Amino acid sequence: MEVVRNIQVKLDVSDEDHSVLDETFEQFRQAAQHVADHGWDDNPYNITDTKNTLHDETYSDVRDQLSLQSSLVQSARNLAATALGNCKHRIIEDGEKASKPEFRGSVVVYNGRTITYNDDHVSLATVDDRVTAEYVTPVNEEGTPFEGYWTDEWEKAEATLHKRDDTYYLHVAVKKDVEPSCDEESENGVVLGVDLNVDGYVAVTSTGAFLGNADYLNHRRDEYERRRGNLQQTGTRSAHLTIKSIGSRFARWSADYLHRISKEIVQEAVENDCTAIAFENLKHIRKRISNASKFQQWAFRELQRHVKYKAEEYGIDVDNVAPAYTSQRCSHGECGFTHEDNRDGDEFECLKCGKRVHSDYNAARNIGWRLVQHWLKSGAERANSQVALKSGTVNANGRFRPTALRS
Repeated sequence: MEVVRNIQVKLDVSDEDHSVLDETFEQFRQAAQHVADHGWDDNPYNITDTKNTLHDETYSDVRDQLSLQSSLVQSARNLAATALGNCKHRIIEDGEKASKPEFRGSVVVYNGRTITYNDDHVSLATVDDRVTAEYVTPVNEEGTPFEGYWTDEWEKAEATLHKRDDTYYLHVAVKKDVEPSCDEESENGVVLGVDLNVDGYVAVTSTGAFLGNADYLNHRRDEYERRRGNLQQTGTRSAHLTIKSIGSRFARWSADYLHRISKEIVQEAVENDCTAIAFENLKHIRKRISNASKFQQWAFRELQRHVKYKAEEYGIDVDNVAPAYTSQRCSHGECGFTHEDNRDGDEFECLKCGKRVHSDYNAARNIGWRLVQHWLKSGAERANSQVALKSGTVNANGRFRPTALRS
């Protein structure tokens, strides 16, 4: 399957090239707006969002009025067509309100005919001659997005040029083909179950990995809220600027914290030869954890998004399950005894078989087991699927196989 990533590259643009790029931004905006104006109608069923139709009805006019080359005109048309289609869908399918797309700011969409990538610089088409700009961030600097994606292994595709604070940035789509870790027709598959929490550990896996500190994450959030509240009471312009600054810092910190946890989850799946990662459905998490704040819900959503993004590179699926009673069911072997008194805080002790484990670890095993059960019942042809545990696997029938016996 094809995996696509988007990375940001800062460009070093000479002062004399600023004006031609800025004029390209403006003409690209005008072209997209012309197409949007033409395709829009107050009756959503009459909105024209078909690229071929918009091309036939607007291309000649745009070419006559502007200096954009053909490929940039087509890119502007595609951008407008997508925006019109999104508006049409929101109104008709989702029942929401939407107004005609208005294009503002600085953006140009480049494709293979209008952009050329080189080892240390890029060549961009403009309304005049091509502009050459060097990449600012070294391609092999550790810790940058380039480290994993700016290599020959990834094919550079289309890009969008942006301008912020008088600095130019190129957002490049890179892609490569990845072999799935397990063919969809295969009868086998190994699942990593993951339990998420608002306190204690952020995530616990069915293999016994305890990742992150939810209490620390919440503490940092509370500190940020307290500082923001004090600054809001001050009410000065300086306080307002400080609020924006600390908000940006906290957002970057929390995103990085969740990124590192997601990386550990995916690595746990890779090391245990898993073909899928199972999470509890976010809707059920909100119901189960009634005191979960909006921040915690955001954190769960972001963590799952990061995991899905990273797991895709290894051909690992990410699925959600609706696991009723995962915190109350005994995950040991073929037991499966379910009772609310099985769990007491962090401790889980089955009233029937006496098995004692950490309650979050028990829940993670059950989340993985639920996905295996779902595969079995849905006829996904994975009858031999298993849940990855600390020292082996367990199948849908509760039969345990130690690591040494796994094929």
